[in-house]
Amino acid sequence: MSLKKKPPHPAESLVLAKIAPELRACLANLRMMAFDVDGVLTDGSLWYSESGEVMKRFNVLDGHGLKMLATSGIVVALITGREGPIVERRAAELGIAEVKQNVRDKGAALLEIATRRGIDLTQTGFMGDDLIDLPAMQKAGFAATVCTAPAYMAQAAHWVSTRSGGQGAARECADLILAAQNRLGTYFQPGGLGAGTIQ
Repeated sequence: MSLKKKPPHPAESLVLAKIAPELRACLANLRMMAFDVDGVLTDGSLWYSESGEVMKRFNVLDGHGLKMLATSGIVVALITGREGPIVERRAAELGIAEVKQNVRDKGAALLEIATRRGIDLTQTGFMGDDLIDLPAMQKAGFAATVCTAPAYMAQAAHWVSTRSGGQGAARECADLILAAQNRLGTYFQPGGLGAGTIQ
């Protein structure tokens, strides 16, 4: 007797309403999602204090989305061209172990993580916003970008967020993946990822 797939939660239907069946199928197969940091998890601004230290502003909606992905069994990775302790600290808060900084070839970095984790590149995703992200976006099975990225980045992507970097774009992406995998609805149930979790 075959198991019946549970019907989609209303939130999943809403998220997937305008998503093509081919993209849904790709997202349903995803096992790893990697994100650029500056311009995706932040608005791309670099703030310097008098001592010269860089400050970044992260969005709790994005943090919650990344935790939801990880809790659902999807490997979450951060791959950034810049380097600093702030990214390590944010990753630690969210429980993200796969963090690669000062990366010049993001495609190679994506491949290295996927290979080590035993994940085929067709089962990976990458969300970036600028030219340095293109090699990873071209290698990944799912390529995403933010609405504020240059037009040629949107052309290289399978999906473009309606929100800008650092303003919930990564959360929108996470919701999309979870909805395609029929997992978003579980977070509306008792025992889902609670509001008290560090985001």
